[in-house]
Formats: sequence, C-alpha cells, structure tokens
Amino acid sequence: MAIPVIMPRQGNTVESCILTEWFVKKGDRVKEGDLLFSYETDKAAFEEESKVNGTVLAIFFNEGEDIPVLTNVCVIGEEGEDITPFIPGGSQEVKAEEPEKVQEQTAKETVHEEITSEVVKPKTDGERMFISPRARNLADKIGADIRFATPTGPDGRIIERDVRKLQQEGHLVTSGAKEAYLDLDKPLQGTGVGGRVTTADLNRPAETTEPAVEVEKAPAAAEYEEVKLTNIRKVIAKAMHESLSQMAQLTLNTSFDATEIIGLRQKFKANAEKMGLSNITLNDILIYAVSRVLPMHKDLNAHFMGDSIRYFKNVHMGVAVDTERGLMVPTLFNANLKSLNQIAMETKELAKACQKGTISPDNLKGGTFTITNLGALGIESFTPVINPPQTAILGVNTTEQKFRERNGVIESYTSMSLSLTFDHRAVDGAPAARFLKDLKEALENFTVLLAK
Repeated sequence: MAIPVIMPRQGNTVESCILTEWFVKKGDRVKEGDLLFSYETDKAAFEEESKVNGTVLAIFFNEGEDIPVLTNVCVIGEEGEDITPFIPGGSQEVKAEEPEKVQEQTAKETVHEEITSEVVKPKTDGERMFISPRARNLADKIGADIRFATPTGPDGRIIERDVRKLQQEGHLVTSGAKEAYLDLDKPLQGTGVGGRVTTADLNRPAETTEPAVEVEKAPAAAEYEEVKLTNIRKVIAKAMHESLSQMAQLTLNTSFDATEIIGLRQKFKANAEKMGLSNITLNDILIYAVSRVLPMHKDLNAHFMGDSIRYFKNVHMGVAVDTERGLMVPTLFNANLKSLNQIAMETKELAKACQKGTISPDNLKGGTFTITNLGALGIESFTPVINPPQTAILGVNTTEQKFRERNGVIESYTSMSLSLTFDHRAVDGAPAARFLKDLKEALENFTVLLAK
C-alpha cells in the first residue's frame, strides 16, 4: 500500500517549511528509520525519517522549495502502485531532478516552451512583462516574485530558467503572504527563510534601495573559506542588529556571595538519586530565583510595543542555548509557578531539543525575560543583547575568589557576577538597579527563598 510522506507541522504558527536536502531519490529502497529529507523553519532545522519500508515511488518537490505544512512531499510503497491520489493539488507528478537534467532542460527551454504567453503586472517602471505558461506554473508553485525577473526568452518573455534564477537569488514569498503581496505596487525585501516575504513584511513599508558600493576584489590566491550563511544565522543576525539599532540599551553589573547556592548545589548533587531529583545546576537555581523576583519588578517582565508596554503576570523565561546551528532561546513558560526540580528537568529537555534540532517553533517565542550564562567559559563580565520585544536580559558570569573584612577578620568567599541589560525606553536605571539588589539578596539567602 502506497503511503504519502507529508511536510510536518512544526508548531501551530508555522505555515510552510523549506525543503533543504533530499537523502533519497525516486526508486530507492528505504527502511523504517532511514532519513528521507531535511527541512527548515525560520528558527530550526529538522530531518524527516521514513516510517515504513518500501520504495520511493515519487518525489513532488525540489530542494529549496517553500512547501506548505501537511502537503505530500513524496510517496513510499511498492513498484506499480497508483500514486495519483497523493499528487499535491492533483497536478502532474513533479520529480526532483539531477543537476545534469536541469541543465539539459534549461538549455532546450527556449525551443520547447510555448510561444503563447500572458501579460503580468508591470514592474515599478511601468514596463509590461510577458511570461510563458510553464514559467508561470513554476513561479506559482515556489512563490517567486517575477517582478525581479530578467527575461531571457523570445521577445522578452520570462521563461522557466528565469524563474529558477529568482529562486536561487531569494526573490520569493511564502504561501500565506503570496496573494496580498502580489497585489502591491512595489516589491518588498523579505525577512523570512531564504529572503522570502512573509505576512509580517506586508505590514512594513518597503525599504529604500541604496546604490551598491563597489568593493575591491580580493586577490585570486586569498587563503580563506567563504561559507554561505545558514537560515538560522541570518535570523540571529537580523534579530541582534534590530535589537541594538532600535533600543536604548544600558548594562548594569553587580556581584553576590555565591557560597550558599554552591553549597546547596553540592547537596542536591550528592542526594539526587536518593531523593529522585534531576541534576540541578547553578543555572537552574538562578532561573528559579529570577522567576521569583521578577514579578515584583513588572517593568522587566514586559514587552515594549512602541507606543505601549505589555506587562505579564507570569514569567516566561527565555534560556539561551548554544548549539552547532547557532544561538537558540527556548522558552520555559510559567517558570514562576514551577518547582526547582521542574525547572531543572524542563530546561534540560528544551536544551536537548535545541541541540538535536527538534525544538518546536512554538517553544522559541513568547519569552518575557531571558537569561544567558557564559560563566562556564570563564567570562567575568559582558553586555548581553536584549531579545526584542523584551525589556531586559540577564547575563550570568563566572565565579571567582574575593576577600572581605568581617568583624575585623579578612576572609575569602566565592563571588559570582551578574550583568543586566535593560531597555532604557521602558525602564529607568534605578528600578533596574533595585531588581539586581533584590535578586542578589534572594541568591545569598536561597534557602529562605525556597521556603516561601
């Protein structure tokens, strides 16, 4: 029995995903658990495994295409089985082609495409454009913005290879935004995966294109490796740039006596198995303390919306996680309502999902405050960058030995420092400093905090 393989839905708000790589081709035998293809949202990358044994009977999409979720991507079954019911949209079967076949097809395209064409929406300069039926079908399927196309067909027609060039250059639009976007008079610069225009871009005015600056070419024998940015790296770069360019960010630093939480952590570790506890770390203790102190400082547990501030009753804690794909910030929802052991278990599950690339996009948003910890790397102080529209982020630094005078006696103690970056548009310096003061007191008296 033929079984279709669909594009999975990774989160309730994800409309489509980018198919990044095929690991099989038509005719291959696969077993349950074999990798079929990889795909990406704008936040994470995933791999899809076969759930059945059989032969790949059909592949409906090529690498790089934007595919609506729950759409059939390929079919697995036995040779000779009918795949017609599974073809997306009832169209003819579309096969992922080998590069050599694509080159051969584009070389013959001008000869074989129908001379008939349709008039499409003019470019911004008023010039009319014509497109062949086959190129129009491809543009509709992948969401290409043909207003960027450079026609190379007969009599100035846009043909299929021109549309494929648009796909390579990233002039694309998501399926959710397509209908409204193509009615616009001017093209927009997309901010989605692969440069796609998303529904969020439709609410922003088109940016003015600046003249290109001629850059001197590097020597032919330059010793370097140039690697194209991954989609996740592009998302991180865009978010960080927007954060620093659109906010009035200021960082305050303080330190506290970490003797109590270090001792308590050692007790948890020694008795974890006997008491059925998770591996509670210093970071888990910090998350617990911050989640209890934040509700008393609502300006820091908020979103700055431009002309309003959204204050949250509960703390949805963003926890920065370092992965091979780049920085990811999953959200621990309602952290202020969870026990220390629950926080320890759930943060580890979220971190593991980020590192494996299986995190749901729904768990990568909705945070009201973020903690980022570089203490394990020996960092003594840094300036964490706020994750918009949040109003603050707490950086956790390394521990170090310090000395103090107590009752006429010089003694040493273990100190840990904290770096709080806040948006001065939403929070003034004194309230931010009071939050640090209260947090410092809570951490130095953590057993009392646990008793509340």
